[in-house]
Amino acid sequence: MTYVERVNLAIDHVVGHLGDSLRLADVARAARLSPFHFHRVFQVLVGETLAEFVKRLRLERALVMMAHAPRSSLTTVALTCGFSSSSDFSRCFKQRYGTAPSAFDIKGWREARGSELQATVPQPAGRFHLGGLPVAHNPDGFKVKLRDLPARTVAYIRVLNPYRGDAVAKATERLIAWAERQSLADGQWLGYQWDNPEITALEDCQYYLAVEAERFVPRGEIGRFRFPPMTVAQVEIRGGIDLELRALQWVYGTWLPRSGYVPDDQPGFEAWIGRPFAHGTEHFELYAQLPIRRA
Repeated sequence: MTYVERVNLAIDHVVGHLGDSLRLADVARAARLSPFHFHRVFQVLVGETLAEFVKRLRLERALVMMAHAPRSSLTTVALTCGFSSSSDFSRCFKQRYGTAPSAFDIKGWREARGSELQATVPQPAGRFHLGGLPVAHNPDGFKVKLRDLPARTVAYIRVLNPYRGDAVAKATERLIAWAERQSLADGQWLGYQWDNPEITALEDCQYYLAVEAERFVPRGEIGRFRFPPMTVAQVEIRGGIDLELRALQWVYGTWLPRSGYVPDDQPGFEAWIGRPFAHGTEHFELYAQLPIRRA
């Protein structure tokens, strides 16, 4: 099954369940992709996050109801179109159209943009389908290396709200000091997240700084976790955070859909070349590793 087919199955599910509570896991299951990585695949191929796509379709459906069933209350419109409440609907509506739905000039909108409104009339899901993959571009010259990694045990520090200040840097200092005392500091250093900052509020995200280590006693903030054997698609990165972000965008949007693989249910890794932040916070030398399996 191609990635175009998978994303279109997800779109079919969204369009068919707009009035319901749409959970990421359910949409990912419809696409037969891992919920852990589905959101990135969807975003790079559709051009919107799943949440943005759902919100836009719900607002378009609300406009149709407001135009063709003007006696419906805003609460009825909101709930019918899948919003949790009339206040949630009003907030989203104002963000998109610049005014509250109660003050929206639906007649003027229909006269000025009739064809646009007509296009929102419920139609088969195919109206939203992808016709093909985006054109492949790789101006940075990224290359993927497939690696089979054995099961790995790591010692880690969990960093809460990692996007604030120097929380990750300070955790790095503490874990390196611990690893040196344990004679583990020359092992493979990793960074990974189970959260996606595009979905989870930044203050609720958690980042894990880890070093591979088999024999140690977890104590205090030092935790222990064992990853199973896995195959990863690895891209070497030597540059700033912008290069890393472009690499991930390329892997998800260009390489992966043409690879014959799908993401596995494990987090993506930053596998540092040497110790983490050895070159400061402006230049990184690491491998971005995406766990994958055969489609």
